Amino acid sequence: MKNLSSWLITFFIIMFWGFRVIVALMGSMESEFMVAPIDNNVEIILLFVVLLLVPFIFKRKLWAGIVYLLAYGWYFGRGLFANVMLMINGETLSPTVYFEMFISLIAVALPIAATFDILADKSRMKNPTNKETDWFYKNKDYDRKLDERADKNNYRTL
Repeated sequence: MKNLSSWLITFFIIMFWGFRVIVALMGSMESEFMVAPIDNNVEIILLFVVLLLVPFIFKRKLWAGIVYLLAYGWYFGRGLFANVMLMINGETLSPTVYFEMFISLIAVALPIAATFDILADKSRMKNPTNKETDWFYKNKDYDRKLDERADKNNYRTL
Protein backbone atom coordinates (compact mmCIF):
# COMPACT_ATOMS: atom_id res chain seq x y z
CA MET A 1 0.00 0.00 0.00
CA LYS A 2 2.00 2.91 -1.32
CA ASN A 3 -0.82 5.34 -2.05
CA LEU A 4 -2.58 7.67 0.31
CA SER A 5 -5.91 6.58 -1.16
CA SER A 6 -5.26 2.98 -0.15
CA TRP A 7 -4.44 4.00 3.40
CA LEU A 8 -7.48 6.27 3.64
CA ILE A 9 -9.89 3.65 2.31
CA THR A 10 -8.57 1.06 4.76
CA PHE A 11 -8.74 3.59 7.60
CA PHE A 12 -12.35 4.46 6.73
CA ILE A 13 -13.22 0.75 6.59
CA ILE A 14 -11.89 0.32 10.12
CA MET A 15 -13.70 3.45 11.32
CA PHE A 16 -16.99 2.30 9.77
CA TRP A 17 -16.52 -1.14 11.32
CA GLY A 18 -16.13 0.51 14.73
CA PHE A 19 -19.28 2.53 14.11
CA ARG A 20 -21.18 -0.63 13.20
CA VAL A 21 -19.90 -2.30 16.40
CA ILE A 22 -21.49 0.53 18.37
CA VAL A 23 -24.72 0.19 16.35
CA ALA A 24 -24.83 -3.59 16.98
CA LEU A 25 -24.08 -3.09 20.67
CA MET A 26 -26.85 -0.51 21.05
CA GLY A 27 -29.23 -2.71 19.06
CA SER A 28 -28.55 -5.74 21.24
CA MET A 29 -29.08 -3.67 24.41
CA GLU A 30 -32.26 -2.26 22.85
CA SER A 31 -31.10 1.30 23.49
CA GLU A 32 -31.95 4.35 21.45
CA PHE A 33 -29.26 5.29 18.95
CA MET A 34 -29.22 7.38 15.81
CA VAL A 35 -29.11 4.26 13.60
CA ALA A 36 -30.75 0.91 14.25
CA PRO A 37 -29.37 -2.32 12.82
CA ILE A 38 -31.41 -3.88 10.02
CA ASP A 39 -31.05 -7.36 11.54
CA ASN A 40 -29.02 -7.60 14.72
CA ASN A 41 -27.96 -11.25 14.28
CA VAL A 42 -26.80 -10.72 10.71
CA GLU A 43 -25.09 -7.50 11.78
CA ILE A 44 -22.99 -9.33 14.37
CA ILE A 45 -22.06 -12.08 11.90
CA LEU A 46 -21.14 -9.42 9.35
CA LEU A 47 -18.93 -7.67 11.90
CA PHE A 48 -16.90 -10.83 12.44
CA VAL A 49 -16.66 -11.47 8.69
CA VAL A 50 -15.37 -7.94 8.08
CA LEU A 51 -12.97 -8.27 11.02
CA LEU A 52 -11.48 -11.32 9.29
CA LEU A 53 -11.40 -9.60 5.88
CA VAL A 54 -9.69 -6.34 6.89
CA PRO A 55 -6.15 -7.80 7.14
CA PHE A 56 -6.55 -9.35 3.70
CA ILE A 57 -7.85 -6.08 2.28
CA PHE A 58 -4.83 -4.43 3.87
CA LYS A 59 -2.62 -6.99 2.08
CA ARG A 60 -4.39 -6.15 -1.23
CA LYS A 61 -6.10 -9.52 -1.80
CA LEU A 62 -8.77 -9.20 -4.49
CA TRP A 63 -10.94 -12.01 -3.16
CA ALA A 64 -11.24 -10.20 0.19
CA GLY A 65 -12.43 -7.03 -1.53
CA ILE A 66 -15.00 -8.97 -3.53
CA VAL A 67 -16.32 -10.84 -0.47
CA TYR A 68 -16.50 -7.54 1.41
CA LEU A 69 -18.40 -5.97 -1.49
CA LEU A 70 -20.84 -8.88 -1.75
CA ALA A 71 -21.51 -9.02 1.99
CA TYR A 72 -22.10 -5.30 2.44
CA GLY A 73 -23.92 -4.99 -0.88
CA TRP A 74 -26.31 -7.75 0.16
CA TYR A 75 -26.88 -6.44 3.68
CA PHE A 76 -27.00 -2.68 3.15
CA GLY A 77 -28.01 -2.65 -0.50
CA ARG A 78 -31.43 -4.15 0.18
CA GLY A 79 -32.42 -1.40 2.61
CA LEU A 80 -30.95 1.30 0.42
CA PHE A 81 -32.81 0.02 -2.63
CA ALA A 82 -36.12 -0.21 -0.75
CA ASN A 83 -35.80 3.33 0.61
CA VAL A 84 -34.79 4.74 -2.76
CA MET A 85 -37.83 3.10 -4.36
CA LEU A 86 -40.06 4.66 -1.69
CA MET A 87 -38.48 8.02 -2.40
CA ILE A 88 -38.98 7.61 -6.16
CA ASN A 89 -42.65 6.75 -5.63
CA GLY A 90 -43.08 10.10 -3.90
CA GLU A 91 -43.63 8.98 -0.33
CA THR A 92 -42.47 11.31 2.42
CA LEU A 93 -39.68 9.88 4.52
CA SER A 94 -38.54 10.90 7.98
CA PRO A 95 -35.08 12.38 8.61
CA THR A 96 -33.97 9.16 10.33
CA VAL A 97 -34.72 7.21 7.14
CA TYR A 98 -32.61 9.68 5.17
CA PHE A 99 -29.79 9.25 7.68
CA GLU A 100 -30.05 5.46 7.41
CA MET A 101 -29.95 5.80 3.62
CA PHE A 102 -26.80 7.91 3.96
CA ILE A 103 -25.16 5.30 6.22
CA SER A 104 -26.17 2.53 3.79
CA LEU A 105 -24.74 4.53 0.90
CA ILE A 106 -21.43 4.84 2.75
CA ALA A 107 -21.56 1.12 3.56
CA VAL A 108 -21.97 0.25 -0.12
CA ALA A 109 -19.47 2.85 -1.38
CA LEU A 110 -16.58 1.72 0.88
CA PRO A 111 -16.35 -1.84 -0.52
CA ILE A 112 -16.69 -0.54 -4.07
CA ALA A 113 -13.83 1.90 -3.48
CA ALA A 114 -11.74 -0.81 -1.78
CA THR A 115 -12.27 -3.28 -4.61
CA PHE A 116 -11.43 -0.75 -7.31
CA ASP A 117 -8.38 0.36 -5.34
CA ILE A 118 -7.17 -3.24 -5.08
CA LEU A 119 -7.72 -3.70 -8.81
CA ALA A 120 -5.77 -0.51 -9.57
CA ASP A 121 -3.03 -1.50 -7.14
CA LYS A 122 -2.52 -4.87 -8.84
CA SER A 123 -1.81 -3.17 -12.16
CA ARG A 124 0.54 -0.68 -10.49
CA MET A 125 2.67 -3.42 -8.92
CA LYS A 126 3.44 -5.35 -12.12
CA ASN A 127 6.29 -3.08 -13.24
CA PRO A 128 7.19 -0.89 -10.30
CA THR A 129 9.61 1.89 -11.17
CA ASN A 130 10.92 4.68 -9.05
CA LYS A 131 12.79 7.37 -10.94
CA GLU A 132 14.30 8.75 -7.76
CA THR A 133 16.25 5.58 -6.92
CA ASP A 134 16.43 3.48 -10.09
CA TRP A 135 19.34 5.52 -11.47
CA PHE A 136 21.44 4.24 -8.54
CA TYR A 137 20.12 0.78 -7.71
CA LYS A 138 19.54 -0.45 -11.27
CA ASN A 139 22.83 0.87 -12.57
CA LYS A 140 25.87 -1.41 -12.58
CA ASP A 141 28.31 1.53 -12.66
CA TYR A 142 27.70 2.21 -8.98
CA ASP A 143 28.11 -1.37 -7.71
CA ARG A 144 30.78 -1.72 -5.09
CA LYS A 145 33.83 -3.65 -6.25
CA LEU A 146 35.78 -5.43 -3.54
CA ASP A 147 39.53 -5.26 -3.48
CA GLU A 148 41.44 -8.54 -3.20
CA ARG A 149 43.09 -7.12 -0.08
CA ALA A 150 39.73 -6.52 1.59
CA ASP A 151 38.94 -8.33 4.80
CA LYS A 152 36.42 -11.07 4.02
CA ASN A 153 35.90 -12.25 7.61
CA ASN A 154 32.43 -11.88 9.08
CA TYR A 155 33.11 -10.73 12.60
CA ARG A 156 30.49 -11.16 15.27
CA THR A 157 29.74 -8.53 17.82
CA LEU A 158 28.16 -9.59 21.06
